[in-house]
Amino acid sequence: MKKIQSIINTRLGFMTFLIILLWIQTVVTYYLDFSLGLSNPLLHFFAIVNPFATVVLLLSLALYINKPKISYILMGILYLADAIFVYSNVLYYRSFSDFISFNSITGVGKVAKGLFTTTLGVIQFRDVFYLTGPILVIILFLTKFIKVDVRPFRKINAVAATCLGLMLFSADLAGAESNRPQLLGRTFDHGYIVKYIGINSFLPYDSIKAAQNDQVRSSATETEVDEVLDYTHKNYAAPNPKYFGKANGKNIIIIHLESFEQQLIGMKINGVEVTPFLNSIYNDKNTASFDNFYNEVGTGRTGDAETMLESGLFGLGSGTAFFSKLGGDNTFQAAPAILAQQKGYTSAVFHGNTGSFWNRDNVYKNMGYNYFFDESYYDTENADSKSLNTYGIKDKLLFSEGIKYLEQMQQPFYTKFLTVTNHVRYQFSDEDNGDFQSTDLQGDYKTRQINDYFKTAHYLDKSVEEFFNYLKATGLDKTSMVVLYGDHYGLDAGQHKTIFTQIQGHDPDEWSTFNESQMQKVPFMIHMNGLKGGIKHTYGGEIDALPTILHLAGVNTSQYIQLGTDLLSKKHNSIVAFRDGHYTTPKYTVFPTSSGVAKVYSNESGQLIPLKDNPELAMKVEKWTEEVALRLKTSDNVNNKNLLRFYTPNNFTPVNPANYSYRNEVEQLTKIRDDLGDKSTSIYSQNGNKTTTDLYNTDSVQLKDDRTPIDSWSYLDKNNTTK
Repeated sequence: MKKIQSIINTRLGFMTFLIILLWIQTVVTYYLDFSLGLSNPLLHFFAIVNPFATVVLLLSLALYINKPKISYILMGILYLADAIFVYSNVLYYRSFSDFISFNSITGVGKVAKGLFTTTLGVIQFRDVFYLTGPILVIILFLTKFIKVDVRPFRKINAVAATCLGLMLFSADLAGAESNRPQLLGRTFDHGYIVKYIGINSFLPYDSIKAAQNDQVRSSATETEVDEVLDYTHKNYAAPNPKYFGKANGKNIIIIHLESFEQQLIGMKINGVEVTPFLNSIYNDKNTASFDNFYNEVGTGRTGDAETMLESGLFGLGSGTAFFSKLGGDNTFQAAPAILAQQKGYTSAVFHGNTGSFWNRDNVYKNMGYNYFFDESYYDTENADSKSLNTYGIKDKLLFSEGIKYLEQMQQPFYTKFLTVTNHVRYQFSDEDNGDFQSTDLQGDYKTRQINDYFKTAHYLDKSVEEFFNYLKATGLDKTSMVVLYGDHYGLDAGQHKTIFTQIQGHDPDEWSTFNESQMQKVPFMIHMNGLKGGIKHTYGGEIDALPTILHLAGVNTSQYIQLGTDLLSKKHNSIVAFRDGHYTTPKYTVFPTSSGVAKVYSNESGQLIPLKDNPELAMKVEKWTEEVALRLKTSDNVNNKNLLRFYTPNNFTPVNPANYSYRNEVEQLTKIRDDLGDKSTSIYSQNGNKTTTDLYNTDSVQLKDDRTPIDSWSYLDKNNTTK
C-alpha cells in the first residue's frame, strides 16, 4: 500500500490514478448502458482500449502548469468534467438511444424543460457507481493519503504524456479505419464512432461535422434543386385510380403509436392478446393493413418518423431534423400546409409533453400546423402524479382530454395524436392495466423492461379503443380516415433476442443482423368506412406514408419534393432504405459492406446468399445499393442545404411561421366558431352548440368523470399565455 501511495503522490502518478478511474467508468458505461453491438473480440478490444487515448490527452494538459496546486486543481477539474460528461451521455442515451451531439447542446435552450423532466425519470439506483470515483478522490485528499507533489515537473514529461495520448489515439484510429474503412468520412451510426474511437471523441467529431454542414448550407445554390427535381420526377409513382380521392373531404386522424412494433399485432402472452383492439382494426375489412412496412428512422427516432410522415423526407444521417436548428429554420412542403392550401383543412397536433421538447413548437409552425395542444393544455397541475410519465401525460388522458379541442376544430381537419405511454422505460401502474399479465421472464433491468413493454402496449391498445368508441358515438367514424402507425422499434437488439429465443423458441446461435432487420417492421393501417381493405404484402416504409395519404385525400403529389411513393400505386418503389445504408426488397435484405461485397439474405429463408455463385443477383445488388445511396443523399442535401427555399410548387405558398401562434388557442378556436355562426363545421356546432365530451367513456383510474366543460377553461388561462 505504501508503494502505491508513493506512486500516486507524484504528479504523474496522480494523473495515472485519475486516468484509471475514468477508464473504468467509461468501459462500464459501454457494457452496461450503451448498446454498441460489440459482436466480436476485435470490437471488444477497441471498446476497452479507446478511452485511454482521449483521457491521457485531456489530463496531460494540466502537466504544463508550473505551480503544483494549480496543476492538481486543473487535473481534478478536467477529471470531474469528463466524469460528468460520460454520465450525462448515460442519461441521454437512456432517453434517446443516442449520444450528446453538437446540435443537442446548442439546442438545449429550446428543450431544457423537457430534458430536465426526462433526465429525472431515467436515473437509476445503480448510478451511485458513477459517484464513487469523485468521492474516492475527495476522501483520499481529505485523509491525506494523496498529497500534492510540490517538486518541479519537467516540460519534457508533459510533452511525452501528450505524445503518448496522440500515439494511442492515432493507433486506435488507424485500427478502426482498417476494420471499418471511411469511418469518419461516411455517415455511420453514432454507435460506430463511439465503439471505435470512444465517447470523448464523438462530440468533437460531431461538432466538426456540424460546422461542415453549416458551411455546405451557406454555399448552397438554386441550381442544386434541379437535381432533386429530376430525381423526384423520375421516381414519382402515379396514384392508383381505385384509391385516388377515396378520402376526399374526410377528416384525417393520425395516431402515432409510440415504439409499437409489428410483432405486437396478434401476439399473445399467457394466452391473452397483448393488443386485442388494434388486432381487430388490423384485420377489419375497412382497413388497409401493411405487413411488410418498416420504420426507417435513424438516431432521431420519433423526430425522424414525424419528419418522414409530414414532409416525405428522411431524417438526418446524424441527429434529428426536429431537434437541430434545421427543423426550426428550414422551408417545408409538409402535409398540414399542403392539405390546407389544396383542400381547406384545419390542422392540429395533440401531445402531452412540453411544447419545446424536440423543438416541436418551432417545427410545427414551419410545417404549417394551425394548432399545437401540448402539456400546458391539459390539467397536469391538478392531475394525480400517476397521470404522467417521463414523456408527458398518459395516453388515455391524451385522447379523452384532447377531444374538447378536437370538437372545436373546423372540418375537415388533419390531426395527429402522439402517444407516449409506450415509450422506453415503459412506466405504468398496475391499476392502469387491469388484469393483464406480462411474460414470466426473470432477470436484470432490461429483462424487466421487456415485461413492462407488453404491459404499456396493452394500455396503449385500450386507449386507442376508447378513442375509436368516441369516433363512433359522434359519427366521426363515417367522416374520417384514421391512419395508425408505429414510429420505431421499442426493444433493442438484445431484448429482441431475449424475446424470440425464450418465448418463441428461436435458436440464439442463429440470431443474425437479418433477424434484427426484420424487427424494424411496424404496423401501418389506414382505416376508413368503405375503403377496400385487407392485409397487403407491399414492401414499404415510413417515407411512403405521406404520398399515400395525400393521394387518398385527392392531392396529386407529382409537383412536391417527396422521396417515398404511394403504397397503393402500381408503380410503387418497393425498396425500403434504412439510414445506416442497408435495405430490404420483397425478396432480399442487403447489408452493404466497406469491402464492397454486400451481405445478402433471403427474406424467405433468412439464409445468406453467396453473391459469387449468383452474378446476376450481384449486378442487381450493385444497382440497388447505388439507388439507396442516392435516395438518402438526395434527402440529406434537401435537409442540410435547405433546398426547398429555392423551389415552390404551383399553387403552393411557402409557410411563414410568423403567421402561427400556439398561444391562447382556445380563444382562437371559439372566435372562429362564433364568427362563422351557422356556417361553422365543428363537431361542437353540429351538435347544437353542445359539447360531446360526455360521449367519451374511459376507464382511466386518473379520471373521475370530472372533465372540464368546453366553455370553462379556468385552469388553462395562465398556461396558455406562456406559449
